[in-house]
Amino acid sequence: MPFLKVCNAASFCLSENADGKYISPFHDIPLFAGSNEDKEIPAKRSKTTGSEVLFNMVVEVPRWTNAKMEIATEEPLNPIKHDTKKGKLRYVANIFPHKGYIWNYGALPQTWEDPNHTDNITGCCGDNDPIDVCEIGSKIRSSGEIVQVKVLGVLALVDEGETDWKIIAISADDPEAQKIHGYFHMENT
Repeated sequence: MPFLKVCNAASFCLSENADGKYISPFHDIPLFAGSNEDKEIPAKRSKTTGSEVLFNMVVEVPRWTNAKMEIATEEPLNPIKHDTKKGKLRYVANIFPHKGYIWNYGALPQTWEDPNHTDNITGCCGDNDPIDVCEIGSKIRSSGEIVQVKVLGVLALVDEGETDWKIIAISADDPEAQKIHGYFHMENT
C-alpha cells in the first residue's frame, strides 16, 4: 500500500509519496480505488469486490492512538498534521479500557463537506473538511497509508452546529471483508 509522509506538530512539511513526489492527499489521491497509478489518472470504472465499489481512504489516525491528526486543507498540498485548537495540540480522550480511537480513522480524498450548503437530513451546513472514515478492520494502519475500503454504512453527526458525516468501512484486504456487507453483518462476525 502507498504511504504519505506525515508532518509532526513542530515542523512544516509537504506530503510526499514513496517516490518522493510532492502530492496532496486531499486532491491527488483518487476517490475510487483502481486508478492508473503510473499516470495518476482516476479509473473510469471503480475497482470492486464483486458488486461492491471500493474507495481509497487516507489514514490520518491509526487505531489505538489518540493524537488528532488530519489533512490540513488550508495549507499548500494539504499535509497530514497534528490538529490544534486555540494553539494547543488536540488529542482524543481515552475511554477505559481503550486508548484513543477504536478504529483506524481517516478521510475520503477528493470529498468535501460544504460549509455553505445546508444538509436536508441534519439541517446544518458541512464542516469544511473531507468526509471522515472509520475503518473497522482488524489491522492497525499507519498515518498516511492509503487503504482500499468497502463502505458498510454512514452516520450523520452534528458537531458544534456543523454536519460531520462518518463513513463506516472495512478494508478490502481484511479477512472478514467478504463476510460483511453492511452494518447488519458486523454484529455476527
